[in-house]
Amino acid sequence: MSELEFELPGQEPENDPTGSGFLRYIESMFEVLVYVYENYWRGDACPELPRLERKLSAVGFEVDEIREALHWLDGLNLAAQGTQWLANKAPPTTCADFMALQSPDSLRAYSVAEQDSLGASCLGFISFLESAGVLPPSMREIVIDRAMAVTEEPVSLDDLKIIILMVYWSFGQEPDALVLDELCDDAQERIAH
Repeated sequence: MSELEFELPGQEPENDPTGSGFLRYIESMFEVLVYVYENYWRGDACPELPRLERKLSAVGFEVDEIREALHWLDGLNLAAQGTQWLANKAPPTTCADFMALQSPDSLRAYSVAEQDSLGASCLGFISFLESAGVLPPSMREIVIDRAMAVTEEPVSLDDLKIIILMVYWSFGQEPDALVLDELCDDAQERIAH
């Protein structure tokens, strides 16, 4: 497995709390999430949150950004466990059970709050991943939930890509190489043909 590289333009490695020199995303919580992703390749390999908090503090992250990231990760863990529970559950018998299941052919309508929070570029990227068959409905819902949990609006496309990586990570899955390339690619450097 190759390690992801996230460059932070103009940031010298000595200013990088992780010491990696490869962070591109500026928001503090996302720096912590990228560090967790790079150092614990699977969600089940990550230590319990109190122990992870101590490790992140020892690395040099600030208390506020650690707490925000751990709160976000806790929500991710709950969402991933809920999805796995639904997948292993017996056939649906109640109306709520049927509503919890999603057909791969279903159409997702976004609320006004989701549209405002995600913006056109993020919604377009989610649609692209869905149409490519690499973001199933259950993972899409977790991506949307975790994006809505971010305090900054609208969520940037770079931040959404980190969220998507973390959702894959929470399921112990590594995205396909082409998807991983798309998630780590800087679209600003592309030349339109």
